[in-house]
Amino acid sequence: MKKFLIWVAIILFLILGLFVYWKYYFTYSEGNRAGLLQKFSNRGNIFKTYEGELVLSSVESNKNVALASEKFFFSVQDENLATKLSVLEGHMVVLHYKQRNGILPWRGETEYIVDSVRQDNMKRE
Repeated sequence: MKKFLIWVAIILFLILGLFVYWKYYFTYSEGNRAGLLQKFSNRGNIFKTYEGELVLSSVESNKNVALASEKFFFSVQDENLATKLSVLEGHMVVLHYKQRNGILPWRGETEYIVDSVRQDNMKRE
């Protein structure tokens, strides 16, 4: 009976470990988003994290002003990348992100974690 309980405990521990990996570390989705970097800040009460807003415009007027748009909220873990993003605030950028299934408070407020950025120099027509 003792051996059986040990095996049950080991199996439950492995299942719990797999669940935690899937929920917080598994990359569910990966891709790019392009738009205007509208806001970028370092915030939080206990864990200070870098958070940003990217405006994804779908329809633009003849003066390159977004008429219909949605916001993409993201988090950044890397401090060097955060420095780059703070300089690019107000510019058109392309962000590469990884989406996780869950949020850890020290990683950010969103499930989208940005790991690289490049300035989008293409003119919209």
